[in-house]
Amino acid sequence: MNSPAAPRPVFRKAMDPAKADAEIRGWQAVARVLPVPELLGRTELPDRHLVAYEDVFAGGRCSSLLGDLIATADRDRKALPKLTTLIDAVCDSWLAGISDTGRAEPLEACVPGLYLDRIRPGGRIDTWYLSDRLSVPAPRTGTPIPLRSLTGHDFVVNTIPLQFDLPAAVRQARETLTPGSRWTTALTQGDPTEPNIADPLCWLDFEYAGRNAVAGEIAVLLWYLLGMGGWLVPTYQPDIYDRTLPLHLPPIATPRLEHYGYDERHHRLEIRYSWLVGTGRQAAIARLLERVRTDLAPASGLGSERLLSQLRHFLTVRILGVVPPCLLSGDDLLLLLAKLAEIQHPDTVGGVFTHTRPVLTTGPGDWTVDDDNHTV
Repeated sequence: MNSPAAPRPVFRKAMDPAKADAEIRGWQAVARVLPVPELLGRTELPDRHLVAYEDVFAGGRCSSLLGDLIATADRDRKALPKLTTLIDAVCDSWLAGISDTGRAEPLEACVPGLYLDRIRPGGRIDTWYLSDRLSVPAPRTGTPIPLRSLTGHDFVVNTIPLQFDLPAAVRQARETLTPGSRWTTALTQGDPTEPNIADPLCWLDFEYAGRNAVAGEIAVLLWYLLGMGGWLVPTYQPDIYDRTLPLHLPPIATPRLEHYGYDERHHRLEIRYSWLVGTGRQAAIARLLERVRTDLAPASGLGSERLLSQLRHFLTVRILGVVPPCLLSGDDLLLLLAKLAEIQHPDTVGGVFTHTRPVLTTGPGDWTVDDDNHTV
């Protein structure tokens, strides 16, 4: 007599009905072209809906999430090949999606949540960043300096002279990312972040899945690797990692503001910073940029020589549109604004936007900063 089959491992996501609708609609859009968990059903409760998927971890299909794999590689270089293989798999998945479903479409034909909704007049970016209440502290005194009053100031970032003009950055992103602007699009997961990518490759979370601009997909993952996953999320939204990453290890290092000066008379700000990351995170950034320049950029209609110029406005929306600035410390807001200023001048800063200083681990709790140049 055969033993009864073991119950199938199930993962259930609780969400409100509208988000459950978007989740299932997104999964249905991409299930035939992407590696995804099997959708098992939906249960309607009085206060929420439960969307059930196969549990790819309990069932043995996947072993870790990208965020945990980066944290492991930060601490153990033996994990680096597995990490770069997963980044390759992400890029290969995008290339396959472009080959099977890619076409030029207006941005209004894409899932709107991550770009059009956030950059529209009166949207979250306007509300968060163009408010008269947003300020940075003056050095030494801590007196609030309204961000609006800094418009047009010289902004010297790591000795590179730039210009601070937050309203112009928002306006130019809005003028470029119009509903009618045309981009290479494909069916994609839509939110390629460290909690949404499992190893071996399986895409998770489908709220933004469907037809998306490939340039936007690249920008989401690049900024997540550079600024979100190893810094802003664990610092200001730790519940996301507590809820999604089984290991949710703290970052080995985070970006550090080293100097901040303000000359009101001459309308000048100056900062110096070090963008500290673990070796795993640096390797993931480097591999993504290598793949984008060699094959993803040509496939998605981007020129590999001026890549950041073409990703500039998508990156602007990601930098400004995810974590409310009112949550940030003064130092962290200045670091974020430095990255925003850099991406507004991509031809001036070159590879500085993606420059990182890897922290090398020498044992449990021990680390040193590698002072070699790691601009990628």
